[in-house]
Amino acid sequence: MNSVSETADLVGENLACRRGERLVFAGLDCRLPPGGALVLTGSNGSGKSSLLRLLAGLLVPAAGRLSWAGVQVTADPARYSAAIHYVGHLDGVKPALTPREMLLFWAAARDITRPAIDAALATFGIESAADWSCRWLSAGQRRRLALARLVAAPAPIWLLDEPGAALDGDGDDRLAAAIAAHRAVGGRIAVATHQPIAIVGAMTLALDAFTATPDDPLAV
Repeated sequence: MNSVSETADLVGENLACRRGERLVFAGLDCRLPPGGALVLTGSNGSGKSSLLRLLAGLLVPAAGRLSWAGVQVTADPARYSAAIHYVGHLDGVKPALTPREMLLFWAAARDITRPAIDAALATFGIESAADWSCRWLSAGQRRRLALARLVAAPAPIWLLDEPGAALDGDGDDRLAAAIAAHRAVGGRIAVATHQPIAIVGAMTLALDAFTATPDDPLAV
């Protein structure tokens, strides 16, 4: 990580999110310092995935400010995009490619010239399937591959939506270890999950507490 990434905070202030005509949440503040972890909880529809997509720059806040290293994200979106990894519900795996080729593809998309392919495969225990066609991978193996991009092409901010989906116990343990290693070098992580996840010292943000009320000025 560069010097900015080693010291920067990701800060959300008074954030609100609208999906279609519905105001999902409002008045939300959050902060991810170096080594920080944020676990997003809440009922279905409370906005966990929407907040992650907002933090990833895939949604524009209906109100509030999102800043990275003291600079509003909208002022330099390319710089911010290079600082984040977003892993959503879909694994994004191309059936015709192998896991090794997928990791090379993802790294090239981030302009990483020397990706840590072998380390990524080993971290998530998919070395034996590295040269298989992805069409033969199980759901759990595809999920491990999607997560392996986090190691192959490092970025200081990880935004993970239900990362444990389809993982077995070994996969859960490997994910927890990867998160701990990322945080140990100053990485930051935000996770939306319905399942227990082992993240020592993580802050919890309950999205139900920020449900917009009908009389909120943004609701009209």
